[in-house]
Amino acid sequence: MSAADFNYFNYFTEIEEHFQHARGTGLFLLSPLDWALIEAWKNSDVPLEAVLRGIDAAFEKWRARKSRAQMVNSLAFCAQAVMTEAQRLADAGTAREPAKSESSPFPDEDLRRYIQQNSAAIRCTSIREFAPIADSLDRILAELPDISADLEALEQRLTAMEQKMIALARSRQSDEQALASRRELEAYLKPYRSRMTAPQIAMLEGQFLERSALESAGLPRLSLFYLR
Repeated sequence: MSAADFNYFNYFTEIEEHFQHARGTGLFLLSPLDWALIEAWKNSDVPLEAVLRGIDAAFEKWRARKSRAQMVNSLAFCAQAVMTEAQRLADAGTAREPAKSESSPFPDEDLRRYIQQNSAAIRCTSIREFAPIADSLDRILAELPDISADLEALEQRLTAMEQKMIALARSRQSDEQALASRRELEAYLKPYRSRMTAPQIAMLEGQFLERSALESAGLPRLSLFYLR
């Protein structure tokens, strides 16, 4: 299957499965750093095709080594190769857009369950500042199934709410929690810093800390990219 056949919202899943296949270990679990890196690529509009090609190129180079004492344990190993492939596609003007389907990739019942679960998870935190976001999700539920006809508009609404929730979550973090997140980030990132540019590291740090803030508050991701 070509990259053009992948559904747009399968970005995370396809990268995860492709990395696992390239590594040869289907049960390998991606780390928080890996998920933050995928999110950084998505937000930077790195084509899925470039990511998959970059993973293949990085593993091809790794397998060509005379000594392979260490396994590839993070997508960060492929970061430079991914950006190289993205630049090649941009220079050649050959990046393919994901195929668009006439039907929604998500059944209405899956969308409803996903939004209901997220609303319930937000309310379970019992933090008053987040209640309006749960209320907004409930209003979206009331609009289903009509809103599912325009997933792009739905994604824009969910992403806007998610960004607001992230800002609130980070503002509520204690100094100790923020410091612990940065230490965890550094532990994950240290082996791969030499493979990344400063802008790549900065973007990855931002995504990692946002994800950490939500997780520490027990909050879900709202974007449809996380409907799996």
